[in-house]
Amino acid sequence: MKPTIAITAGDINGIGYEIIIKTLANQHIFEICKPVVYGNLKVLKDHAVTLGEEYHNLQFQLVLSPKDAKDGRLSLVSCYPDSVPLSIGHSTSEGGKAAFASLERACKDLKAGLVDAIVTAPINKENIQSDSFRFVGHTEYLTSFFGQEGQTDSLMMMVNEYMKVALVCNHTPITKVAQMISEERIMRKLTTLNKTLKDDFMIRKPRIAVLALNPHAGDNGLIGQEEKTVIKPAIDKANEQGILAFGPYSADGFFGAGMYTQFDAVLAMYHDQGLIPFKSLDMTGVNYTAGLPIVRTSPDHGTAYEIAGKNQADNISFAHALYMAVDMLKNRAITAEINKDPLVIPERVEKDDRPRGPFFVPKD
Repeated sequence: MKPTIAITAGDINGIGYEIIIKTLANQHIFEICKPVVYGNLKVLKDHAVTLGEEYHNLQFQLVLSPKDAKDGRLSLVSCYPDSVPLSIGHSTSEGGKAAFASLERACKDLKAGLVDAIVTAPINKENIQSDSFRFVGHTEYLTSFFGQEGQTDSLMMMVNEYMKVALVCNHTPITKVAQMISEERIMRKLTTLNKTLKDDFMIRKPRIAVLALNPHAGDNGLIGQEEKTVIKPAIDKANEQGILAFGPYSADGFFGAGMYTQFDAVLAMYHDQGLIPFKSLDMTGVNYTAGLPIVRTSPDHGTAYEIAGKNQADNISFAHALYMAVDMLKNRAITAEINKDPLVIPERVEKDDRPRGPFFVPKD
């Protein structure tokens, strides 16, 4: 049975609708899933007219619930009124409100089991702020919404064909990074990363490289102590628990020498340390939120106001995100099946000490 994928439209004035339209114009999508866009039909059509003629005639079915989505049809759940003002290429408060309305409805439907996974188009982290959304990004909101009891964080992970990069600190100001780095936090991230590599990416014995915080990995304490007092002890503890973690590696030498090709994933200490080399290699990667009970993916770029409405947006990253969401659902199902107990021993009703050969028949 094909999974139903919720697609949030993101900021109405950015490139979200454009990359969604371009991706869903590919008929192959319907062979693998039922896509449901959470947004507004009028806004979608307004964006469609800024694109080439091949996109003008896409037919979307307006549905009240994703349960009503038909296989092989483009479906849309309306999340905000037609009167919402468009100002393509500009940040507006209305754009932020619409983006949150789309995200909130999709998350509620996902929690209710009406859809199977969520793919999010880019939001503007500033204009989406409100009493209902006080987070620095999708990852933090989703962790709050879907996190299990006692869970305070998840794992922000970027994936492309060259590497997988996860972060100890997500959207943390650089002045606060050092105080956020702790042995316990690194251990949590390593544990989550190891599990997602096994369960979601089906890597049997993942090898994880851990980056240092300071230049030259601290130069044995000359440039910083965190490598000796925090990062290395966390790596050692992870090894004791069967996690194949290595390092800490100086980031410049690690990426410069291409050492990332020798590992299944890299754990970076902070945002730019991991994402600059990641995006330098490939700007069509996927942002994957690991460590949650749900599957969520996103393109690895922002709203791109400067090219919105100009038919210049590349939808490859968004398409990769959609395909990856489908793959993650399949991988999780396979992993769950593999890990099921194959032998269920029924309760024995009475003692029977007769010899049991290969053709043993129990007493009547």
